[in-house]
Amino acid sequence: MKIRIILFGILILGFFVSCKSQYSTSELKNNFTESEIEDLNKIRDFFIEETCVNSQSDFKDCFKKIPHDYLLSYGNGFWENINFERQSELYNQISKSTFDKIWSFCPTTYRTEPEKKFKTLCAISGGKYTEFLNEYGEKNKRIAEYAKSINDSGFFSSLDLTTWEILNNRKYFNLNDPNIQLILAIHFLTLNDQSKRKEELTE
Repeated sequence: MKIRIILFGILILGFFVSCKSQYSTSELKNNFTESEIEDLNKIRDFFIEETCVNSQSDFKDCFKKIPHDYLLSYGNGFWENINFERQSELYNQISKSTFDKIWSFCPTTYRTEPEKKFKTLCAISGGKYTEFLNEYGEKNKRIAEYAKSINDSGFFSSLDLTTWEILNNRKYFNLNDPNIQLILAIHFLTLNDQSKRKEELTE
Protein backbone atom coordinates (compact mmCIF):
# COMPACT_ATOMS: atom_id res chain seq x y z
CA MET A 1 0.00 0.00 0.00
CA LYS A 2 2.79 2.40 0.94
CA ILE A 3 4.56 1.64 -2.33
CA ARG A 4 1.41 2.48 -4.30
CA ILE A 5 1.06 5.77 -2.47
CA ILE A 6 4.70 6.64 -3.14
CA LEU A 7 4.39 5.76 -6.83
CA PHE A 8 1.20 7.80 -7.11
CA GLY A 9 2.93 10.74 -5.49
CA ILE A 10 5.84 10.48 -7.94
CA LEU A 11 3.45 10.41 -10.90
CA ILE A 12 1.58 13.48 -9.64
CA LEU A 13 4.85 15.33 -9.01
CA GLY A 14 6.10 14.41 -12.48
CA PHE A 15 2.87 15.72 -14.01
CA PHE A 16 3.20 19.10 -12.32
CA VAL A 17 6.91 19.40 -13.15
CA SER A 18 6.28 18.63 -16.80
CA CYS A 19 3.33 21.02 -17.03
CA LYS A 20 4.46 23.87 -14.81
CA SER A 21 6.00 25.80 -17.69
CA GLN A 22 3.81 24.72 -20.56
CA TYR A 23 1.46 27.64 -20.71
CA SER A 24 -0.20 29.21 -23.69
CA THR A 25 -2.47 32.19 -24.18
CA SER A 26 -4.73 33.33 -26.99
CA GLU A 27 -2.21 36.05 -27.89
CA LEU A 28 0.54 33.46 -28.24
CA LYS A 29 -1.62 31.01 -30.20
CA ASN A 30 -2.58 33.75 -32.65
CA ASN A 31 1.03 34.54 -33.47
CA PHE A 32 3.13 31.43 -32.94
CA THR A 33 3.01 27.74 -33.78
CA GLU A 34 2.78 25.12 -31.04
CA SER A 35 6.49 24.29 -31.28
CA GLU A 36 7.38 28.00 -31.18
CA ILE A 37 5.28 28.42 -28.04
CA GLU A 38 7.28 25.57 -26.49
CA ASP A 39 10.43 27.54 -27.34
CA LEU A 40 8.97 30.66 -25.72
CA ASN A 41 8.34 28.60 -22.60
CA LYS A 42 12.02 27.64 -22.59
CA ILE A 43 13.01 31.31 -22.85
CA ARG A 44 10.70 32.28 -20.01
CA ASP A 45 11.81 29.36 -17.81
CA PHE A 46 15.48 30.12 -18.39
CA PHE A 47 15.00 33.75 -17.42
CA ILE A 48 13.12 32.87 -14.24
CA GLU A 49 15.69 30.24 -13.24
CA GLU A 50 18.57 32.67 -13.78
CA THR A 51 16.77 35.49 -11.98
CA CYS A 52 15.60 33.40 -9.04
CA VAL A 53 18.72 31.28 -8.58
CA ASN A 54 18.95 29.83 -5.06
CA SER A 55 15.46 31.12 -4.33
CA GLN A 56 12.52 28.97 -3.33
CA SER A 57 10.00 31.77 -3.81
CA ASP A 58 7.92 32.37 -6.92
CA PHE A 59 9.02 34.82 -9.60
CA LYS A 60 7.05 37.76 -8.21
CA ASP A 61 8.55 37.44 -4.74
CA CYS A 62 12.09 36.76 -5.89
CA PHE A 63 12.03 39.68 -8.35
CA LYS A 64 10.87 42.02 -5.58
CA LYS A 65 13.68 40.83 -3.31
CA ILE A 66 16.43 41.69 -5.79
CA PRO A 67 18.31 44.84 -4.62
CA HIS A 68 17.59 46.68 -7.87
CA ASP A 69 18.43 50.18 -6.60
CA TYR A 70 21.72 48.99 -5.12
CA LEU A 71 22.75 47.24 -8.33
CA LEU A 72 21.78 50.19 -10.50
CA SER A 73 23.71 52.58 -8.26
CA TYR A 74 26.82 50.74 -9.42
CA GLY A 75 25.70 50.86 -13.04
CA ASN A 76 24.65 47.22 -13.22
CA GLY A 77 21.17 45.94 -13.88
CA PHE A 78 20.15 42.63 -12.31
CA TRP A 79 20.14 41.06 -15.79
CA GLU A 80 23.93 41.33 -15.97
CA ASN A 81 24.09 38.49 -13.44
CA ILE A 82 22.59 36.16 -16.06
CA ASN A 83 25.21 33.74 -17.32
CA PHE A 84 25.78 34.59 -20.98
CA GLU A 85 27.29 31.21 -21.84
CA ARG A 86 24.13 29.49 -20.66
CA GLN A 87 22.06 32.10 -22.49
CA SER A 88 23.97 31.31 -25.69
CA GLU A 89 23.21 27.62 -25.13
CA LEU A 90 19.54 28.55 -24.80
CA TYR A 91 19.59 30.03 -28.30
CA ASN A 92 20.73 26.63 -29.60
CA GLN A 93 17.81 24.93 -27.83
CA ILE A 94 15.17 26.94 -29.67
CA SER A 95 14.41 26.83 -33.38
CA LYS A 96 15.73 29.40 -35.84
CA SER A 97 12.10 30.11 -36.70
CA THR A 98 11.36 31.20 -33.12
CA PHE A 99 14.56 33.23 -32.85
CA ASP A 100 13.87 35.02 -36.14
CA LYS A 101 10.36 36.00 -35.03
CA ILE A 102 11.81 37.86 -32.04
CA TRP A 103 15.31 39.05 -32.89
CA SER A 104 17.65 40.11 -35.63
CA PHE A 105 21.23 41.36 -35.59
CA CYS A 106 22.08 44.98 -36.24
CA PRO A 107 25.55 46.44 -36.94
CA THR A 108 27.12 48.43 -34.11
CA THR A 109 30.43 50.28 -33.87
CA TYR A 110 32.43 51.09 -30.74
CA ARG A 111 34.63 54.10 -30.11
CA THR A 112 37.56 51.85 -29.29
CA GLU A 113 37.30 50.04 -32.64
CA PRO A 114 35.52 52.42 -35.06
CA GLU A 115 36.72 50.52 -38.13
CA LYS A 116 34.88 47.34 -37.12
CA LYS A 117 31.20 46.46 -36.98
CA PHE A 118 29.81 44.19 -34.29
CA LYS A 119 26.57 42.26 -33.90
CA THR A 120 23.91 43.75 -31.65
CA LEU A 121 20.67 41.97 -30.88
CA CYS A 122 17.73 44.01 -32.19
CA ALA A 123 13.97 43.67 -32.51
CA ILE A 124 12.07 42.61 -35.63
CA SER A 125 9.82 45.58 -36.37
CA GLY A 126 6.45 44.31 -37.53
CA GLY A 127 7.42 40.71 -36.76
CA LYS A 128 5.37 38.06 -35.00
CA TYR A 129 6.73 38.94 -31.57
CA THR A 130 5.80 42.59 -31.95
CA GLU A 131 2.39 41.50 -33.25
CA PHE A 132 2.02 39.48 -30.06
CA LEU A 133 2.91 42.61 -28.07
CA ASN A 134 0.38 44.66 -30.04
CA GLU A 135 -2.36 42.12 -29.42
CA TYR A 136 -1.60 41.85 -25.71
CA GLY A 137 -1.37 45.66 -25.65
CA GLU A 138 -5.06 45.85 -26.54
CA LYS A 139 -5.78 45.02 -22.89
CA ASN A 140 -2.58 46.47 -21.39
CA LYS A 141 -1.97 50.11 -22.27
CA ARG A 142 1.61 50.13 -21.01
CA ILE A 143 2.59 47.14 -23.14
CA ALA A 144 0.96 48.86 -26.12
CA GLU A 145 3.32 51.80 -25.57
CA TYR A 146 6.25 49.43 -25.22
CA ALA A 147 5.30 47.66 -28.45
CA LYS A 148 5.11 50.99 -30.31
CA SER A 149 8.57 51.97 -29.10
CA ILE A 150 10.05 48.70 -30.31
CA ASN A 151 8.24 48.89 -33.65
CA ASP A 152 9.33 52.49 -34.20
CA SER A 153 12.99 52.00 -33.22
CA GLY A 154 13.63 48.32 -33.93
CA PHE A 155 15.58 48.29 -30.70
CA PHE A 156 15.21 47.10 -27.11
CA SER A 157 16.23 49.85 -24.70
CA SER A 158 16.70 49.72 -20.93
CA LEU A 159 14.66 52.94 -20.80
CA ASP A 160 11.62 51.27 -22.35
CA LEU A 161 11.03 49.11 -19.27
CA THR A 162 12.68 50.03 -15.99
CA THR A 163 12.77 47.84 -12.92
CA TRP A 164 11.31 50.72 -10.90
CA GLU A 165 8.22 50.85 -13.10
CA ILE A 166 7.85 47.08 -13.15
CA LEU A 167 7.88 46.98 -9.36
CA ASN A 168 5.60 49.96 -8.84
CA ASN A 169 3.15 49.97 -11.74
CA ARG A 170 1.14 46.99 -10.54
CA LYS A 171 -1.82 47.83 -12.74
CA TYR A 172 0.11 46.87 -15.86
CA PHE A 173 2.84 44.60 -14.50
CA ASN A 174 1.32 41.57 -12.84
CA LEU A 175 4.43 39.47 -12.24
CA ASN A 176 2.31 36.33 -11.95
CA ASP A 177 1.00 36.80 -15.50
CA PRO A 178 2.83 34.42 -17.90
CA ASN A 179 2.59 36.98 -20.72
CA ILE A 180 4.31 39.61 -18.58
CA GLN A 181 6.94 37.08 -17.51
CA LEU A 182 7.68 36.27 -21.16
CA ILE A 183 7.88 39.95 -22.11
CA LEU A 184 10.30 40.63 -19.25
CA ALA A 185 12.33 37.54 -20.17
CA ILE A 186 12.84 38.63 -23.77
CA HIS A 187 13.48 42.25 -22.80
CA PHE A 188 16.12 41.60 -20.16
CA LEU A 189 17.80 38.71 -21.95
CA THR A 190 18.17 41.08 -24.90
CA LEU A 191 19.78 43.72 -22.68
CA ASN A 192 22.14 41.10 -21.29
CA ASP A 193 23.08 40.01 -24.80
CA GLN A 194 23.64 43.61 -25.90
CA SER A 195 26.01 44.23 -23.00
CA LYS A 196 28.06 41.02 -23.34
CA ARG A 197 28.15 39.93 -26.99
CA LYS A 198 31.41 40.88 -28.67
CA GLU A 199 31.03 39.24 -32.05
CA GLU A 200 32.28 40.92 -35.19
CA LEU A 201 29.76 41.26 -37.99
CA THR A 202 30.95 39.80 -41.23
CA GLU A 203 29.41 40.67 -44.57
